[in-house]
Amino acid sequence: MIVLVLNSGSSSLKYRVYEMPDEQLLARGLVERIGIDDGRLIHERNGDKHTIEQEIPDHAVAIDLVISAVTSAQHGVVESLDEIEAVGHRVVHGGEKATESMLVTDEVIAAIEEYSEMAPLHNPPNLKGILACQQKMPGVPNVAVFDTAFHQTMPDYAYMYAIPYQFYEKYRVRRYGFHGTSHRYVAQRAAQLIGRPLRHLELVTCHLGNGSSICAVKYGRSIDTSLGFGTTAGVPMGTRTGDIDPVVIMYLQRKLGLSREELDELIYKKSGLKGVSGYSDMRDVEQHALHQERLPVLAMRILSYSTRKYIGAYAAAMGHLDGIVFTGGIGENDALLRSLVLNDLEFLGVEVDELANQAAVGGKEAAICKPESRAKVLIIPTNEELMIARDALKVTRDVAGSGETPAARGA
Repeated sequence: MIVLVLNSGSSSLKYRVYEMPDEQLLARGLVERIGIDDGRLIHERNGDKHTIEQEIPDHAVAIDLVISAVTSAQHGVVESLDEIEAVGHRVVHGGEKATESMLVTDEVIAAIEEYSEMAPLHNPPNLKGILACQQKMPGVPNVAVFDTAFHQTMPDYAYMYAIPYQFYEKYRVRRYGFHGTSHRYVAQRAAQLIGRPLRHLELVTCHLGNGSSICAVKYGRSIDTSLGFGTTAGVPMGTRTGDIDPVVIMYLQRKLGLSREELDELIYKKSGLKGVSGYSDMRDVEQHALHQERLPVLAMRILSYSTRKYIGAYAAAMGHLDGIVFTGGIGENDALLRSLVLNDLEFLGVEVDELANQAAVGGKEAAICKPESRAKVLIIPTNEELMIARDALKVTRDVAGSGETPAARGA
């Protein structure tokens, strides 16, 4: 079964093509600068790259380019679209209506539109990719895989905020969490590496990148996560605040006379590592920290301290800790930050092998704990696209097994 996986952004479209269930990656690519001048597609197959440069006014044209690339006689991996049996889509926000990956129906599209208010930068382009595929590949089932779905197993005392309950009843204000597909993938892979069933493990998964979140995974289920209603809570990120006393925001608004737009700019784009150190990219922060520049050093300490606090808090929430997983661009590649995070966690059963930690760079799987460490510490590169392909396979097979057709379900 050939599965096309799409991750649509506001001006970009990432894609992969898998042969399932063997999970063989046939091709991958990126369409960038959609709706902007100098559009480009970069298509990779077997290590060879093929580039097309042209104007790409919208996602429908981007999908056309992807279809042309994957069916190309020279660079493609299928002879015709008839060989693509499902399309899996990353969708950021499904709210309480999406507790699992779903075949795209009219009802699912309505839910994606409804939660666009909560994820205005992500859901609309995610939906554009779905609609373009429905237009270009009629009859091919589309499967929506939601970032928020994995966290729908959180108990109410973990996802509720201590504000008037009517705001939850009326507006569904609560913790939703994100990066769920990533946390789910690395937790499953950690169980394989540890050699124990996921249903018996209590893990803390740390997705650290320009956007970051920490998750407590107890017996395969998310019971708490650091991102909340939006995408600014938890640990500090490249340009986002992380946890902050809301009174600070109210104070600065009054003191500086900030508009709503200026507040958004402050919270989302001018804070985090950039706000403290002047640099949003962790590589730049660390380079300047190694030269003992005070603010980059401070930024690294804030991030490592915050991450360590979350690990300790989630170990306490679960009552035990079997393992810590690092993933994401920073988690996979920054040995110094990992070392700072793991410092003094012996009380949780963590015994770090610092030589292994320093050697673990380049986005490869690795164990960075000593063999006798009770709590294992693993680096696992995330693979959200493979997770989406697996879900697309499962959902379409489930529908086929039920005797329904995608058309009957509104796909």
